[in-house]
Amino acid sequence: MRRDSIFYKLFQQSPTLLFELLTERPINAESYRFDSVAVKEPKFEIDGVFLPPENEGAGVVYFCEVQFQKDEQLYERVFAESSLYFYRNRARFSDWQAVIIYPSRSIEQSDIHPHRGFLNSNQVHRVYLDELGDIRQLPLWVGLMVLTTVEEELAPQAAKYLLERSSVEQPETANGAIIELVTTIMVYKFEQLSRKEVESMLGITLKETRVYREIKEEGREEGREEGREEGREEGREVEARSLILRQLTRRVGELPQQVRERTETLCLEQLENLGEALLDFTDMADLQAWLEALEG
Repeated sequence: MRRDSIFYKLFQQSPTLLFELLTERPINAESYRFDSVAVKEPKFEIDGVFLPPENEGAGVVYFCEVQFQKDEQLYERVFAESSLYFYRNRARFSDWQAVIIYPSRSIEQSDIHPHRGFLNSNQVHRVYLDELGDIRQLPLWVGLMVLTTVEEELAPQAAKYLLERSSVEQPETANGAIIELVTTIMVYKFEQLSRKEVESMLGITLKETRVYREIKEEGREEGREEGREEGREEGREVEARSLILRQLTRRVGELPQQVRERTETLCLEQLENLGEALLDFTDMADLQAWLEALEG
C-alpha cells in the first residue's frame, strides 16, 4: 500500500490531524500549515513538516515520519534530517519536535538505546496506530489513519462506517475529500480488486467524488442551456474535458501541445477515469504514463 501518499493527502486535507495524536498540542494548532521538504547535502526527504504561522514570530516546527516498514536506522535518519533542517532554518523556529507514526510497535527500530535521550523526552512522540483504540471512538480524521492498518476482513465495515459518519459530521467539501481518501485506502488495501469493484464494495460511485460532482453539475448547466438530452450529454463532455484540463495543469504544470491534444480526444468515460487517476499524479511523467497505458 502506498501509505506515504495517503498520509500526505490526509495531512493536506487536515493539517491539525497531527496534533490530535499528541497529548499536548500548540495553542495555535489551527494556524499550522503542512509541507513536504527536501534537505540537501546530503539529501534527506522528510515525510512531513508542520510549519507555524509566520506572522506570530518564531514558533515550534513539527517533523512527521510515517513508517510502515522496519528500518533499523530510522532514528539516525530522522534525527539527522530534523536537526539539519532546524539548523538551516534556525532563525524561523524557536524549537522542534518530531512525531513518528507506526502501524504497531513491531515495526519500530530494534536498537533504540543510542537515542534514549530523545525518545524518553517530550520532544519526540511515537504513535502506534493499532493502540489508538476503536475507530468508532476516535476523531474522524484519526480514524482514517487507523483504517490503513485494519485487517482486510474488517476493513470494508470500518470504511463504510467512516463514510456514513463523514456524511453526517463533515461539510460537503470535506465529505468529498474523505470519500476519495477512503476509496484510495481501500484500493491500495485490496490490490486484487479494480477501483470500481472497491466502490461497489463500499456502496459508492465515482459520481459521489468532488471531481465528478463538479463535472455533473457543470454538465447539467450546459444541458439546461441546450434544452435537450443530446445537448446535456455533449455539454457534460465539454465541461468534463475543460475541468480535467484545468486540474491537470494545476497538478503537473502546463501541458505540452501534444499531450493536450491527446487529452482532448478522450471520451467521457476516459475523462472520468483520468479525473480519478490524476489525484495520484505528481508530475508530467505520471500523466504521460497513464496515456501510454491507455493506448496499450
